[in-house]
Amino acid sequence: MNQKNLLGLNNSFLDLDDPIQLFKIWMDEAKKSEPNDPNALSLATSNKDNIPSVRMVLLKGFNQNGFVFYTNLNSQKGNELKENPKAAMCFHWKSLLRQVRISGMITQVDEKVADQYYNSRDYESRIGAWASKQSKELNNRDELTNSIKEYKQKFNDENNVPRPKHWSGWNLSPTRIEFWLHGENRIHERLNYTADKSGNWIKSLLNP
Repeated sequence: MNQKNLLGLNNSFLDLDDPIQLFKIWMDEAKKSEPNDPNALSLATSNKDNIPSVRMVLLKGFNQNGFVFYTNLNSQKGNELKENPKAAMCFHWKSLLRQVRISGMITQVDEKVADQYYNSRDYESRIGAWASKQSKELNNRDELTNSIKEYKQKFNDENNVPRPKHWSGWNLSPTRIEFWLHGENRIHERLNYTADKSGNWIKSLLNP
């Protein structure tokens, strides 16, 4: 029988007061068991008319300040985040039968942070950030292929490809984080953290 913490939950919840600490532990476990991209998440945004959209992106960093991903700022998600800087993330680790849901406010990362991550990417990915007009209509694949060739000619030094101004990172500063663990007969276990006005985390249990 699994041990229980003070709230009566499975010991995987660890009875921690800091959800970022718990997220790190769960992410480290997912890295060991997930066959592909444990840092993959579904990102939900909505535009100024409150029409939602969702897509998969990759988490590229997190700390007490939030959760960071990168994209073309002129993409659909980029434009929606400019119009409505609220977003939600959902991680689903099937190998562990776990989910984490995060919601909060979005801000753009510092230019130096964006430069540092961009320069860590491989050459083809850096060129792709220039060549692709993300989310815009594409007449045919040759149009994109030719654009890639043009930027490879322009930036033929693989060690010197500047970051496009239209490409950067977003940081989701969480106001709510929920940890979910699969239970038999759909009696799942859910632990919710909500930030109060002072930034302190308040824990509560949720019905499955």
